[in-house]
Amino acid sequence: MFQVNDVVIYGHHGVCEITEIGKLKMPMADQEKLYYTLRPVYHKESAVYAPVENRKIIMRSVITKEEAEVLIKRIPEIETVWILNEKAREVQFKEALHTCDCEELIKIIKTLYQRKQQRIESGKKVTVVDEKYFRQAEDKLYEELAFALGMEKRDVSTYISNHMKTVEE
Repeated sequence: MFQVNDVVIYGHHGVCEITEIGKLKMPMADQEKLYYTLRPVYHKESAVYAPVENRKIIMRSVITKEEAEVLIKRIPEIETVWILNEKAREVQFKEALHTCDCEELIKIIKTLYQRKQQRIESGKKVTVVDEKYFRQAEDKLYEELAFALGMEKRDVSTYISNHMKTVEE
């Protein structure tokens, strides 16, 4: 069980801080259950209420700074996901997003970045579906990395790019 002030990843809500644990004073809430009150770190105006015993939505601790740095170093060796069938690829991307796993998010980003480059080189536009999943994966990954590394979310892309340049040299 997590504690008040723990910072977690909670499904599609991303990085959240646990602000309370207890029964909810809402008519719809099960008065027999304990709930986490979560504040999304990047959307502080909202609150999320999650049953402590929830098994349906991924809830895990945010990666540490050290884990984030190791993950960024491993980006070049993380494989892409080449699925030719559009529908099967979309299903794979949805499943990967639901895992809230940073490595899975990197696979999506790398795959769609390479696919985008190939489409542009052959005179085609990027598909709306590809763009949607690229943005979602990037947003989730950058949120967690920004928090773990103690930086602004908008600076994560530059941080990764700079790190990749030093690895190549």
